[in-house]
Amino acid sequence: MFIKKRFVTLVLFVCVVLTSCGGRATEVPTLDANVIMTDAVNTFIANINQTQTAQALLATATASSTITSSPVSLVTATPPPTWTQAPIFNPVLPTIFKSPTATGTQYTPTANPALLASGCNNLRLILDVNVPAGSVVRPGESFTKTWKVENSGTCDWVYLYRLVFVSGDRMDGEPSGLGKVIVPGKWTQLSVSLTAPKKAGTYIGYWRFGTQTGSPFGSTLTVSIVVGSPTDTPQPTSTPVPPTSTNTPVTPSSYP
Repeated sequence: MFIKKRFVTLVLFVCVVLTSCGGRATEVPTLDANVIMTDAVNTFIANINQTQTAQALLATATASSTITSSPVSLVTATPPPTWTQAPIFNPVLPTIFKSPTATGTQYTPTANPALLASGCNNLRLILDVNVPAGSVVRPGESFTKTWKVENSGTCDWVYLYRLVFVSGDRMDGEPSGLGKVIVPGKWTQLSVSLTAPKKAGTYIGYWRFGTQTGSPFGSTLTVSIVVGSPTDTPQPTSTPVPPTSTNTPVTPSSYP
């Protein structure tokens, strides 16, 4: 439709030009109508070609700018099978309460040896030499208790140092003087002669070492005994044995 409209307009334009030229006084060379028609047709064809070329270029540009995406197949993921946990039987057991039981050797607190000093004097108990705690003795029995000790002070123990009774059961103990010199860092043995009471029971006496003036220092020395009740030794008893009679056969005498 657009091409026909342009062709008609071109033909009218040519006719107008020819009409205006006919009215001029100046003689214009006569133009051949076939030539004019031929030029018009060529011009028309050229316009058509240009229009078609422009439309082709436009269509090519439009086609190139269009992005055609290839169809993508959507793969539907199959969900994994649902795992069902089997019921777990968890039995409830009764709780048994056990009271704590003390085991092992119970700790016995001891005094700090440094606090037992008296001035430069101090004593450390090493061990009981004899008559351990709980020893059983007879009523009224005489015995000697001995301890092994160390001079843990800073001055010497001299001749008149001796054991001092502190408390408990004295058991007729009468200690004597040390009678020698013990320098710091050395050990010695201290002894006291005792007599067990005559009554049965447990008896404990506490002693400490002291200076010549009787000032005690150092660890406490303990003697503990158990007096047993006297037992009478049964005397053997004799059981009288009845006499055994023996029958003596009698021989009959013959009379004349």
